[in-house]
Amino acid sequence: SSVPNTENATAVAKQYSKHPHLAGSLEDYHDALSILEFIQTELTWIDVYYPYLNTPLDRSLDILDGTGSPIWSADLREDGNAGDEDAAKYRDYIPPWHGLSAHGEGQGHLVYVNYGAYEDYEEVIALGQNLTGKVVIARYGGLFRGLKIQRAEELGAAAILIYSDPRDDGFVTVENNYVPYPNGPARNPTSVQRGSAMYLSSYPGDPTTPGKPAYDKAKREEAKNIPRIPSLPISWANAERLLKEIGDVYTEVGPNGNRKLSGKASEKEVKVVNHVDGKITPIWNTMAAIPGHVRDEVVIVGCHRDAWVLGAADPVSGTVALLEIVRGLGTLLRNGWKPLRTILIASWDAEEYGLIGSTEYGEDFAEWISEHAVAYLNVDVSSAGSRWDAVASPSLAHLIRRTAMDVPHPSEEGKTLWDAKEDEGPFKPGSDFTVFLQRLGIASSDQGFAGTPYDAPYHYHSIYDSFQWQEVYADPGFKKHVAIAQHLGLLVLRLTDSIVIPLNTTQYALELDGYLDRSVVLTILIICDLNILPCRVESLLPSLEAEREILTVQTAFSTLRQYIAQLQDISILLDSEKQEAEQHFKELLEQMPSFPSSTFIVTTEFIRAAKRVSRANRKLFLFERGFIDEGGIKDREWYRHLGVAPGKWLGEVFYFLFWPDCTDFVILPPIGYGATTFPALTEAITIDKNLTAAIFESGRLVKLLEQMIESLRV
Repeated sequence: SSVPNTENATAVAKQYSKHPHLAGSLEDYHDALSILEFIQTELTWIDVYYPYLNTPLDRSLDILDGTGSPIWSADLREDGNAGDEDAAKYRDYIPPWHGLSAHGEGQGHLVYVNYGAYEDYEEVIALGQNLTGKVVIARYGGLFRGLKIQRAEELGAAAILIYSDPRDDGFVTVENNYVPYPNGPARNPTSVQRGSAMYLSSYPGDPTTPGKPAYDKAKREEAKNIPRIPSLPISWANAERLLKEIGDVYTEVGPNGNRKLSGKASEKEVKVVNHVDGKITPIWNTMAAIPGHVRDEVVIVGCHRDAWVLGAADPVSGTVALLEIVRGLGTLLRNGWKPLRTILIASWDAEEYGLIGSTEYGEDFAEWISEHAVAYLNVDVSSAGSRWDAVASPSLAHLIRRTAMDVPHPSEEGKTLWDAKEDEGPFKPGSDFTVFLQRLGIASSDQGFAGTPYDAPYHYHSIYDSFQWQEVYADPGFKKHVAIAQHLGLLVLRLTDSIVIPLNTTQYALELDGYLDRSVVLTILIICDLNILPCRVESLLPSLEAEREILTVQTAFSTLRQYIAQLQDISILLDSEKQEAEQHFKELLEQMPSFPSSTFIVTTEFIRAAKRVSRANRKLFLFERGFIDEGGIKDREWYRHLGVAPGKWLGEVFYFLFWPDCTDFVILPPIGYGATTFPALTEAITIDKNLTAAIFESGRLVKLLEQMIESLRV
């Protein structure tokens, strides 16, 4: 039968999603060995690292009366409905908690902060609410959970609760007469989203060894990217009861149709207990390599293996795709194929705690990866809904689109995978590409089928992320699993076996104009907001009539724009060079006799042609490295990519703006797990509101672009 296929996909999904496999657990270790055995190449191994992890002990959540006695206690459990056999079996196996959450207790009046985004906290503070000593309650969504906790901690909160709100589930809700899972498609009201509490925008990986691999005997330091206040994830069923203690969490409707937060606190206090067991814990990355003819150019493909509980979507659906690719490569190898470039396959561990397995590998082998990696292709959740999403470095965008148009649509005959798309865009942080792209500068991609407002809500990180939910609602027949495996496998082969690596540096260079446009707009907003001078916004790219300080900013941005244009010009010349180099090499290949041949002699011309192709390829795959600055991004130096990185608050705060001296216009709201383009420059403008710092960051980008221009010259 063909590879990949739905029979294999279903079997692998069953094998790995019918039991819990938390990072560092015995089940996780057995899965690492199982994948090692499955791959069965001559070069397979397991890399072991020793990060700091924690697991739950006891937890409680109580509403207290005036004497401090509990009058209501949350159950803090998922119901484990017998309609889903696996969920019922493992109901209490891994209790709901936040990985790397703080050990401790917190007590105070309850305050609702919507999504817990930076601007939500600012709105509550503006209403006169002091969050010191309060217990904050926020709903999931909008941004990474760790940053909800981080901002609560900064504002003096005693603890924070985070819940899944059915308002974010789209159309398929109990309110719209859908039955809850497992008897229907709506969200089970007792489901709880586990997840990492790490402050991911500070740095990922082992909290105690930032920038260095977490060896067994590694020198460790105090963790700076995990919380100091306790937190608990809770169900909608529990949250609904708690919110009644506050009463009206919203007041009037705002000018843009948005409801205003009330900022009210509950009359009664709430007590939160979160006791955890933290220790250095071994984790296991299962690795395999297929050596190519060109051994110093390496295509890396990976998926994490660990899950909070069963993880049928996250990450087993991705593991299915990865192992189907392995199966396909094995078939090719048995038929005599050998890849042009080397392929490295990775099953990462401890991604759920904070991208730990991949980050430790990237920190361990940074020099080798930077020297040899052509691209990193990631898959995590390949099936959780109906819409195909692909995100990638701009240099990979054309290849992803071309390949998607060669893959059949999983359910609609006559259509392609591209028809199920949401276009590629800047990276969202939160999976194993982070260390490769945002620290080492490796062109990277990620993809999968995500939910839409009309899909059955995905029970993210719940016991109900199960094989049954996947089989009944996410991907009946497992055809989406196969589509992702086909697309990812074709990407691997095209990056591996193309004579000239199919990376488009010109597309990337053209994207940079948009990055700078955004910085210009943000600068105008900050200037107007700070009342530095009256200004007029005639378009999204206005000219600035300004005093000396503003003219300096204008000059800095103008210089940056000039270097972007130069990079575009030099990249277009490289496009011509790589095409000519490939054409000449192919012509010489066609003149070669069939092998074996005792009369064939490698000519000097052939060697020169091969070296010409090699030089072009090296310029292509080193292009992304050009954005790496060893100084990193201010306040979070682990991130070194000055082109794109997770925003400090994973999506900046933008509004509809109306100022007396500025024409009103719209800026889009923040992306949930959002990326920031030109991150150091953007944050100098939006967070520090420091034009001098913005000029400095613009200068850093100019220096990088100057070096990139020289490196691309042919």
